[in-house]
Amino acid sequence: MQRERLTPDRIRRFNCPDGTKQAFLWDTVAPRLAVRATAGAKSYIFEAKLNRQTIRRTIGDVRAWNLDDARAEANRLQVLVESGTDPRELDRQEAEAKAAAKAAQEAAKRTADERSRYTLRALCDAYTGHLERTGKDKSAAATRSAFKCHVFTHETIAAAPAREVTSHQIAAMVRKVREAGKERAAGILRSYLSAAFNAAKRAPFDSAMPADLIAFGIEHNPVDNIPAIAVQAGNRTLSADELRAYIKALGDELPDQALRLALLAGGQRMAQLLRAKVSDYDADTATLRLWDGKGKRQSAREHLLPLAPKAAALAAGLVARAKKREQKRAEAAGEAPGDVGGMWLFSTHGKVAMIFTTPGKRAAEISVGMKCEPFDLRDIRRTCETMLAGMGISRDTRAQLLSHGISGVQAAHYDRHSYTDEKRAALVAWEARLDAIEKGEKPAGNVVTLRSA
Repeated sequence: MQRERLTPDRIRRFNCPDGTKQAFLWDTVAPRLAVRATAGAKSYIFEAKLNRQTIRRTIGDVRAWNLDDARAEANRLQVLVESGTDPRELDRQEAEAKAAAKAAQEAAKRTADERSRYTLRALCDAYTGHLERTGKDKSAAATRSAFKCHVFTHETIAAAPAREVTSHQIAAMVRKVREAGKERAAGILRSYLSAAFNAAKRAPFDSAMPADLIAFGIEHNPVDNIPAIAVQAGNRTLSADELRAYIKALGDELPDQALRLALLAGGQRMAQLLRAKVSDYDADTATLRLWDGKGKRQSAREHLLPLAPKAAALAAGLVARAKKREQKRAEAAGEAPGDVGGMWLFSTHGKVAMIFTTPGKRAAEISVGMKCEPFDLRDIRRTCETMLAGMGISRDTRAQLLSHGISGVQAAHYDRHSYTDEKRAALVAWEARLDAIEKGEKPAGNVVTLRSA
């Protein structure tokens, strides 16, 4: 064992001899301190015995440590060994403590990140995004509006992690809406919030749910503890005189044409009508195809309307309008007209479909102008079905014509009847009834009687 009083000069001159992996130069001042030289480096080391076992610990590179500090560190380690403490065990404990502190810091950062990212607001946005991706644009718009008006205004609750939101907080939001006299809005808000939490709760197990809902970690639905609020069914129907005034108020603007076609077609849902494209109208059979995605359907159901003459003429005019618009575009671009099949029937500029709220606002404007009891599109739809029932149109035919209540095992698997003849006869009779209303004529008993399907 080579031992000398270490000096900077001796350390600098000390090298690992050729043919050996390492060499040691021991200090006489701090006997447990040595310089270890290898082919490419020199470092201070400490070596001692504890419980008859050799302990060797690297102090550090000679370029990073000065000699006095290295001796002081060697003496400190020697004191530990003499007290029965293994410095390597202390190193392990320190490393474990640092790793634990780092893990805790990262966990805290993740928790803070989750708290800021997976909030109630974010859950509401993710749920409405899911509705849009599944083609439920009308539901998505209504849901987003309810959340914006009645959830996001509670900033503290909206910014809280969704999985920490309590039933008491949800109840406070619903109660505020209800106490403002908005009974229906309160019930709808509760329903939308429940649906959002249930979607996130099911997401880890239901492949039909979007994966981005899983990260919210929802394990229970805080809305479950809040009683449902019964929504009273609407009962407003327009009288024949009111319907006459409504028809006369309709002009030639595109929203008015949408309102007129919905009426002539028996009271169709506006959101479905506005999604119709040029290719959805078959001029040979005067049939308009709509897609009903309402409810819990995984895919929209085809809804065919064999139109009566006035409605068919209106639909044909919309097709001609789309072709004319394409002709003008092609002429301006100096190219041949393209296929118009993919264009929307109801579109101001041809790029996007008219939003469903536009005709609704126009109907409300007409309602105000008539100075009668207010009505909306649902009331017009209800009026159509009520009058159709009064004309002797069967319940089954009305259900097929208005595309509602068509579900269950019988409808899904066994009843394949298209009801085309019944629907066409009903719409022809309905146009005749509207003509009579517009002229101020009274109905002569049952206008038509159709067999039950």
